Amino acid sequence: MTPTKKKRVLLKLSGEALTAEGHRGINPQSLKEIAVEIADAYRHSNCELAIVIGGGNIWRGVRDGGGVIDRVNSDSMGMLATVINAIALQSAIEEAGVPTRVQTSINIYQLAEAFVRRKALRHLEKGRVVIFAGGTGNPFFTTDSAAALRASEINADILLKATQVDGVYDSDPRKNPDAKLIRKISYTDAIAKRLQFMDTAALALCMEKQLPIQVFNLHVKGNIKKALCGEEIGTLIY
Repeated sequence: MTPTKKKRVLLKLSGEALTAEGHRGINPQSLKEIAVEIADAYRHSNCELAIVIGGGNIWRGVRDGGGVIDRVNSDSMGMLATVINAIALQSAIEEAGVPTRVQTSINIYQLAEAFVRRKALRHLEKGRVVIFAGGTGNPFFTTDSAAALRASEINADILLKATQVDGVYDSDPRKNPDAKLIRKISYTDAIAKRLQFMDTAALALCMEKQLPIQVFNLHVKGNIKKALCGEEIGTLIY
């Protein structure tokens, strides 16, 4: 009997997932909670799982540069911040009992593997969670673009974007109490309406590759498991 083909998923996490609300850096309790949830979701799904993590809890590019650090250097510092987060997440997920590998788009061979597509695919096939760090390795691109790029390169079936709200709204729900949650929307409509859930470069790449995106609330316990298991939560962009 042929075994069921595993779904290949890329999960995009913000750096803020690893910190306490209103703080910067890595909060050990927040790190443990997210790692345990990822490990539990992974074990209960029939998936191969890759993760792209941001670095905004440590360094937020141009904003933190304050006009003193130029954009290229500031973005390079942001790439390093994602490596710090990836190493922390790797340690916590392995503590929760799931083997992982970190691959980076920048050369830090003492700390992590360089990104090599074939090696990443082999790790996934062997049941390891692969964490991609360093963004795209280039300035001027967000970690959303890195998530869309890596998802395309590994032939992911879906890109899951864990956010601070329940999905994609027609306006900012933190500013507009009457904002309406959108359950499904096409790539072209999302771009035309300028919905601010993902940068346009990332969205355009997903549209080109016909890679569906599911946006959901990271802070609802069990949502990662639901998303990995294919439940309809949040917003689907297709």
